Amino acid sequence: MQDSQAYKDKKAFFDKVITLYGRNVVIEVLQDESVDIHKIHLADSNKTDGAINEILRLAKKRNLEVFYHNKNALSRISKNAKQDQGVAIDIMAKSYLNAQEIQKLSSYRLIALDGIQNPQNLGMIIRSCAAGNVDGIILPKKSSAKISPLVIKASAGTLFKLPIYFCHDLEDVLPKLKETKIYSLSSHAKHSLYDVKSSDKSIFVLGNESEGVSNEVEKLCNNSISIPMNRGVESLNVAVTASLIAFMR
Repeated sequence: MQDSQAYKDKKAFFDKVITLYGRNVVIEVLQDESVDIHKIHLADSNKTDGAINEILRLAKKRNLEVFYHNKNALSRISKNAKQDQGVAIDIMAKSYLNAQEIQKLSSYRLIALDGIQNPQNLGMIIRSCAAGNVDGIILPKKSSAKISPLVIKASAGTLFKLPIYFCHDLEDVLPKLKETKIYSLSSHAKHSLYDVKSSDKSIFVLGNESEGVSNEVEKLCNNSISIPMNRGVESLNVAVTASLIAFMR
């Protein structure tokens, strides 16, 4: 029983760990003292140039231990051998939360992402939600873009400014959120975004860039809504759609 609980605790801990890579990204993260650092990883083949020296200086300033690995081991940690530049960092983002936490909230307006795979779209969605009237984003780990340097760049420094709720897939989360108005966005919907009435608990589901909301997730939604289009325009980029929702009143 104790071993089982220890395993669950360890899994819960590592579920919240985000690994990023790239010298500039690691420097940027180390400079933000609001971000909790779990581990810093360097390839032992790195030359001590300006960026590496800066990483070591910031690590020392924050009293963080640096772990050294051979290049292959470092690549397994970063999962991106071509772009990691011999550095990676594990962070514990306070705003990266298990989607089960949503059930504890008394009210919320959330955007849920179903199969959003473009990192730039994800970053721009995060930026719009952070700036707008949204309480968080539900980001499944299955068939979705991962939090990465490209996402950070596209979010323009807003990644940790609002909660991002992680889950395996939306089918694990949406059925458990009782008394919640769940809307899918579809260009074929009869009802408009402007028909939506204010609710204490609402979730807007945005689908894959090319295929839209999946049939499995569509079945979990209460209603489907569209954004009225003029001049024969068929659809908007998913990040633009997120912006419109984020600034609804």
